[in-house]
Amino acid sequence: MQVRGVYTALITPFDEAGEVNYDALGEIIERQVAAGVSGVVPMGTTGESPTMFNAEHDEVIRYTAEKAAGRIQVWAGTGSNNTQQAIRTTREAQKSGADGALIVTPYYNKPSQKGLYRYFNDIASACDLPIMVYNIKGRTAVNVETDTLAEIARLPSVVAVKEASGDLGQMADVMMTIARASDKPFYVVSGDDALTLPLMGIGGHGVVSVASNLVPERMVEMVNAAAAGDLASAQQTFYELLPLFKATFIETNPVPIKAMMNLCGIPVGSVRSPLAPLTEESQQRLERILRETGMID
Repeated sequence: MQVRGVYTALITPFDEAGEVNYDALGEIIERQVAAGVSGVVPMGTTGESPTMFNAEHDEVIRYTAEKAAGRIQVWAGTGSNNTQQAIRTTREAQKSGADGALIVTPYYNKPSQKGLYRYFNDIASACDLPIMVYNIKGRTAVNVETDTLAEIARLPSVVAVKEASGDLGQMADVMMTIARASDKPFYVVSGDDALTLPLMGIGGHGVVSVASNLVPERMVEMVNAAAAGDLASAQQTFYELLPLFKATFIETNPVPIKAMMNLCGIPVGSVRSPLAPLTEESQQRLERILRETGMID
C-alpha cells in the first residue's frame, strides 16, 4: 500500500450533549473525499482519542470505514500505552474495514528504545493491518530514535512513519537511512502541517494534516504541486496557508481547529474535558486570522 498525499487527522464532532455527532462526521468525510485527499485518520490525537470509551473508539472507526467505502484510505488510530489494548483496538479496526493502523508510541510510561521495538513487534505479530508508526515525542515524552525506527521498519507490516518530532534533521536522517535505503517501500509523512513542504523537499511523501479538516482542497493543492515538482505553486499555497497552520496550535490541538471549523460554518461542537474551549483572547485571535485569510467575512 502506498502512503502518499494528504491524510486528514479527523476531528470528532460532538453534539450539545457531548455525544459523537455521526451525521456531522459523515459530512466531514464526504467533503474529504470530494477534495481528493488520499485518506483520513480517525481516532488520532486530533480525534480526541484519549477521551473516548472503547465502544465509541471502535464505532467511530467502523463508521468512518463504512462511510469512506473504499474511496479513500482509512488509517485508524489504535495505539496505546498498553500493548494488549493496542492489539485489541487494532484487531477491531481491521474487522471494521480500516486499511491501516496509525500506532502512536506509548505515552506516560516512557519505554526504552528496546521497549518501543517490542511494542511494535508485538502488535505487528498479532495483527494483519499495515502499520504507520506515529512518533510525537512532545506528547509521549519518548522519541523513536532513527536506529530504532530502522529496526521497526524491517517488520513486514510496518510501511510508514508519521513524523511529528518537529525535528527536520531527524526527518532527514529517517529519509536517508530508512526510506531511501530500505529494500521495501517505506513512506515518511509529516505530522506537522508547517513542515510538510520542507519534508517533501527532501523526499517525504505527504502529511497527516490537522488543517485539512478546514481546507482539504488547499492542502491537496499544495501537496500535489510539491509531488509534481512545481515548487513555485507549492510555495505560494504554503505561504497562503501558513497563518492557518500556526493558528491550529495557538492552544492545545484540537481545540483551535474545532473552533475554526465552527466559525467557518462547519458545526463540530466543542471538545471533551479535560480539554476546554478557547480563551476569549484566543477566540478573538482566531477570528482575526480567519478574516485576514478570507475564511470568514
